[in-house]
Amino acid sequence: MINSKGLVGLASKWQKKAAMKHQRISLTGNGDGQNSSSVSNKGHFVVYTADKTRLTVPLEYLNKSVFRELLRMSEEEFGIPTNGPITLPCNRNFLNYVLSLFRGGMSKDLEK
Repeated sequence: MINSKGLVGLASKWQKKAAMKHQRISLTGNGDGQNSSSVSNKGHFVVYTADKTRLTVPLEYLNKSVFRELLRMSEEEFGIPTNGPITLPCNRNFLNYVLSLFRGGMSKDLEK
C-alpha cells in the first residue's frame, strides 16, 4: 500500500507529464463548466470518472483515506496512466457525493 506522501508525489508526477505534453482531452457534456484542458488550477488535480466526467479535485483530498482507496481501485482496474488522465472507477454522482462530504467536513468514523 502506498503512503500519502508517495501518493501526492505520484499525482504531482502525473500532473507534470500532462502539463509538459499540453494535451487536450475532448469531452462534451461533462456539465462542470470547465475547459477540457488536462491541466488544472494550482492546488488542484484533474480526474475523470468512469462515465467520462472531468472534475478538478483539491490536492488536500489526497490525505483522505476514501480518496486514496479510489486511486488504488483505479490502479487495479485501469492501471497507472502514462499518456492520459487518471480515471476513477465510479460515476459522476458518486464522486460528487464523496467530494461534498469532504467539503462538509466528513467525520473520521464516516471516513473509515
